[in-house]
Amino acid sequence: MAETETFAFQAEINQLLSLIINTFYSNKEIFLRELVSNASDALDKIRFESLTDKSKLDAQPELFIHIIPDKANNTLTIIDSGIGMTKADLVNNLGTIARSGTKEFMEAIAAGADVSMIGQFGVGFYSAYLVAEKVIVTTKHNDDEQYVWESQAGGSFTDYVTRMKDGQNEIFYITGESKKAVENSPFLEKLKKKGYEVLYMVDAIDEYSVGQLKEFEGKKLVSATKEGLKLEETEDEKRKQESLKEKFEGLCKVIKDVLGDKVEKVVVSDRVVDSPCCLVTGEYGWTANMERIMKAQALRDASMAGYMSSKKTMEINPENAIMEELRKRADADKNDKSVKDLVLLLFETALLTSGFSLDEPNTFGNRIHRMLKLGLSIDDDEAGEGDADIPALEDADIDAEGSKMEEVD
Repeated sequence: MAETETFAFQAEINQLLSLIINTFYSNKEIFLRELVSNASDALDKIRFESLTDKSKLDAQPELFIHIIPDKANNTLTIIDSGIGMTKADLVNNLGTIARSGTKEFMEAIAAGADVSMIGQFGVGFYSAYLVAEKVIVTTKHNDDEQYVWESQAGGSFTDYVTRMKDGQNEIFYITGESKKAVENSPFLEKLKKKGYEVLYMVDAIDEYSVGQLKEFEGKKLVSATKEGLKLEETEDEKRKQESLKEKFEGLCKVIKDVLGDKVEKVVVSDRVVDSPCCLVTGEYGWTANMERIMKAQALRDASMAGYMSSKKTMEINPENAIMEELRKRADADKNDKSVKDLVLLLFETALLTSGFSLDEPNTFGNRIHRMLKLGLSIDDDEAGEGDADIPALEDADIDAEGSKMEEVD
């Protein structure tokens, strides 16, 4: 029996395969064009070498490409008498990035290019995975032995589905710049509590791939960071949720009044467990991760950015101690200055924890500094330049503290 060796795809190749396998593309027949083109290139190379060394064609003088379909076994075989590959060629050309084409192709796709352009980037071989679950390459170079290369690229979705718990009928995913950046996201708290599997997608190309793939094996793909996340609840959980919505209706209105156009609406959340709040985007708009990526693009389309950057919805956690205390203060006096400043601070913090960037980081820093001074009982009579439009958080609390001291006297 021939010796078998196992090689792992380079990370970028895995990302490319994930795109090709999981994307919905109507013209899948382009794979045949790409594979025949590769075979033609192999013929050109052996023909060129034979011009100076006729022995190169001794093993197979005829130059040909044969395409053999097998309906019974559902296979397609493409045979050419080209130059072939050595073992090193197989490892370098099929498992790693032999040139920068892979990354350039994925960047082009993320920017809106068509998958049919794959051949222009020198990675047309991988288009075979548009139609094939398994690809086998048998090759023989004049300077090496015959080798058989085989790969069954199932993709991350296949692995995910096998891990899904009983009763989970949707594929939940979250996108971000790295797994570390999103694994403790407030969006995942309820999902983790219920034991659901979450697919981490941490490459820009993943956003494109998911955008094209609405379902996988009949299971809907649902973003953990967008509207439309509906988790199964028991009757007791539904009754409790309705009661909390009613209880926090007033606070939701106060928060919306404070934030104004910064958010489209404020609602009671059923996706956060520990965090006080989070910011979700519209079901058809950009995620926070895609918004971050597009902001970094030097030639981005401003009109598209305005259309795709959907307004945010603030979801509050009614069982969080901060929100409960804020509710009490707002119910007592909705014009309480400390309520306004705390709402703004919660919003800016939620921007960060939800994956967005701050438009005014200095203002956020000033709020944090003033909170620290309040906690340390440091007087700050003169506000800094950046504090001019920030309500004096300590005023309300100091007044309240003064009243308490008067009562003691």
